[in-house]
Amino acid sequence: MAIQRYIQKLITEGEHQQLDFKFEISDAKKIARTFSAFANTNGGKLLIGVKDNGNISGIQTDEEVYMLEAAADLYCKPRVNYALTQHQIQDKTILEVDIPESNQKPHLAPWKSDKWMAFIRVDDQNFIANKVIYEYWKIKGRQKDVIVRYDDFEMRIFSLLKTIGFASTNKITKECKIPPYLVIKILAQLISINIIGYKITEKETSYFLK
Repeated sequence: MAIQRYIQKLITEGEHQQLDFKFEISDAKKIARTFSAFANTNGGKLLIGVKDNGNISGIQTDEEVYMLEAAADLYCKPRVNYALTQHQIQDKTILEVDIPESNQKPHLAPWKSDKWMAFIRVDDQNFIANKVIYEYWKIKGRQKDVIVRYDDFEMRIFSLLKTIGFASTNKITKECKIPPYLVIKILAQLISINIIGYKITEKETSYFLK
């Protein structure tokens, strides 16, 4: 009964940034994108055998277990670590998959035409990480102090964001008259020292002053 209450509590939460439901696993590459997104963000949990509406269907075969192994081992670069627990509820088997946040970011997974991309989790969706986030991960991976000089380019970006609130890299490049590669570098550095934050939507990623 305790396990059933635990799973029902999770289902009641609904899908969110650290929780995803899967009715079944039919494509290891697709599930690898969720592994990548969780590992690259704040970690998360997958419930396999649960429909999007929260109804418990259970897994049909042990094939899901092998598909999870393939997703983590074959279709994530580098491999994504996870812990797997099987639960029996209402005579049905539920798989609980825990993916911790990784210290080896970015983890890549296959995308269209088998191009390998890094994914990031926002609310209940997985998005492709852009070049700024990639650069931010590289900075964090070096584990060295970041020195940021507030020169003319930085001050232009501060002024723009203070005026309009949110801006994409294209907007910053155009309005501040800064080369795109420098915009990416500066934004990543400012994110790493918690001066600037970012918001990801289906249309674009925008940046704001914290």
